[in-house]
Order: sequence, then structure tokens, then C-alpha cells
Amino acid sequence: MKDNNAFNEMMVHLPLCTHKEASNVLIIGTSNEDMKAQAAKHNKTSNIEFGDLSLLTSKNEKNIDVIIFTDVKLDELLLANIERILNDDGLIAFASSSFSSNKEQLFADLTLVGSKFWIAMPFKFGHNTSVIASKRYHPTADLNLQRADLLDGLDYYSAEIHNASFVFPAAEHRALTGIAKR
Repeated sequence: MKDNNAFNEMMVHLPLCTHKEASNVLIIGTSNEDMKAQAAKHNKTSNIEFGDLSLLTSKNEKNIDVIIFTDVKLDELLLANIERILNDDGLIAFASSSFSSNKEQLFADLTLVGSKFWIAMPFKFGHNTSVIASKRYHPTADLNLQRADLLDGLDYYSAEIHNASFVFPAAEHRALTGIAKR
């Protein structure tokens, strides 16, 4: 698990400040105390559960708004379970590979989620690259500034960092065009 403030803040706040009203949130995978503290900043508006992949199979209703995967590799079977419980306007976020270290893996992740989601965009911060995939909300156009700007005690995340994390160098942007769904 990437044990740093940037990872914890971006993986929690970016999706939760993109979704209009995330009531039910799952954070699946390894979660340290800092990640739990970041998620707690959304507890007034969101019911947040932490756990492993069994959380997906234990849910029987299509009522999950956001699923955050900290260190879980997505595949077709996992995507089918996500599809079964994620609301029609839901979104997911998960760690991927950086363009420079393993662009084939990043492309594979974007292609996989792009088959089920209207938006599938990589975002990068520090030395990390992650993907947000959404059925409705666009991570830059639908950023809830009131929510993002009112978060206290942050070391990394801000509304400006949120938007900047989707900016890639020109050559990477061209290479991602047609694969990322913006």
C-alpha cells in the first residue's frame, strides 16, 4: 500500500468531490489510518465502509455511489460485480500504472473500464497514477468546489490539484486520445 498523504487524499477526495451526492461508499483494499481519517471528512454526507473484495459480493442492491480500490487489480469478473451494485450515476477510482512505467497496463485498465463507463480518465499525482471511471459525473466539469474547498487539514489535495491531476504532457495526451474517455 502506498503509505503517503498524497495517495490517501487523492484516492478519497477526488472521487468524493466529483460525485454530486455520494451516500454509500466502499473503500476496498488496504486502508491505513490516514486513509480512514481522510474518508471521515465525508462522514456527514456519506456512509463509508472499508473492507476487502467480499464487500462487493455481500451487497445485493444497486445502491453504491462510489467504490475506491486502493490496491486491487480490476478484471472482467470484478467489473461485473461492480456493475451489479453500482448506481446508474456511480463512479469508481483505482490505482493503475503510470504512462512512463507501464503504458500497456494503463491502456488495458482504461480500455477495461471504458467498456462499461461513459468516462474513464487517468489522473496523476506525485509518483502515482490512478483512474476514475464514471457513469455520469465528469471529474473536472462536475467538481464540487464547495465540498473541495471546505475540506480542512489537508497536506496535498485541493481543487486546483484535483483539476491539474488530469493534465498530461502533450505526447502522453496524444497517446491516451481514443483510449481515455474524456
